[in-house]
Amino acid sequence: MKPVPFVFASLVALSGCAASGQQTSAPNAFWPQSNAENAALAAFQGGIIDPQISATLSRADRARALEAEYRALEMDSAGKVITWQGKKDGVGGEVYAGQSYIVGSQHCRQLRHTVNQAGASTASRGTACRDENGNWTPLG
Repeated sequence: MKPVPFVFASLVALSGCAASGQQTSAPNAFWPQSNAENAALAAFQGGIIDPQISATLSRADRARALEAEYRALEMDSAGKVITWQGKKDGVGGEVYAGQSYIVGSQHCRQLRHTVNQAGASTASRGTACRDENGNWTPLG
């Protein structure tokens, strides 16, 4: 399976970034931007957030949440927490991706995404696998 050029370029660009503790973040310039023109995020089909929770987020906050999931999947090591902050006060979340594993010929990872809004937290869990084009696709 050949990596998507974007993914390769992102990994090269991030090779100089360092993280401290259990949280990491990277400049958005290194990651897919949330718009319909980005095939990698479009293939991700809305991620793993419960659709009812996703519907309560603004379009911009849904985009930030989806980008955080994608970043978590692209990280080499399991256990890193990717945080995102919404435009609205009190909206944000954390995404954790587990260790990569192989199913058939696909690389897969489990995800946990906690969305915080209006003083409440809602956790979603799911699995995503890299398809033959190198894009992550949520299962189920």
